[in-house]
This record gives sequence, C-alpha cells and structure tokens, in this order.
Amino acid sequence: MIQQETELEVADNTGAKRVKCFKVLRGSKRRYASVGDLFIGSVQDADPKAAVKKGEVVRGVIVRTKKSVRRKDGSYLRFYDNSCVLIDEKLNPRGTRIFGPVAREVRERGFAKICSLAPEVL
Repeated sequence: MIQQETELEVADNTGAKRVKCFKVLRGSKRRYASVGDLFIGSVQDADPKAAVKKGEVVRGVIVRTKKSVRRKDGSYLRFYDNSCVLIDEKLNPRGTRIFGPVAREVRERGFAKICSLAPEVL
C-alpha cells in the first residue's frame, strides 16, 4: 500500500533513484495505491548527469510493493521493496530498461510496454 509521503525505489534507467509519492491518481479522495496504480511524485535522489533531476515532479506506476497483493486464484504475491517505473504523459516508460521483477497486475492495468521491458513478470 502506497500513500502520500511514501518513498519508492525507481526500477528503471532514467537516473532517478528515489521518488516520494504526493498524490495517488484515479479518484479524488483516493488514499492508497497498489501494484499497477498511477501516482505523482517528486524525485528525492538522482544521478548527477541523469535526464531526471532532483526535485522534478514526475508520474509513475507502481511495479512492486512490500504489502502482499491477493490474486483471484487465492494466492498472494509480495516483494522485498516498494518500486516504481517513471512514465511520460502518454503512459509510456521514460527509461529504456526495467530492473528486477514486475507483477503481472501491471500488464492487466494496461502497461504492456513496461512488462515487455522487464526481465521477469511474476
């Protein structure tokens, strides 16, 4: 469960390392986000020569959460960290590579490009 003030690792090669969430999208009073949800955040830490700078406001999609995700077959999926992938206005990933596994729910939410770049889809 991701909410306001949650810091997430960035799982792509845009140069950002950590992003702080300050708004969960898709609902005016929505408080929590899970795998496959969109959010707006601020870059807290970035590489010096990266395309994304510290303090920049970015959009992202959550690809991994520590909080377990329940699936329709009754199984649960849980990751070791909270991670996101930065996206542009057309919902395409800003980076060219994705690091680490990505949940299958990301593809179900319409982010097939992120899943195709990921090394493993769980």
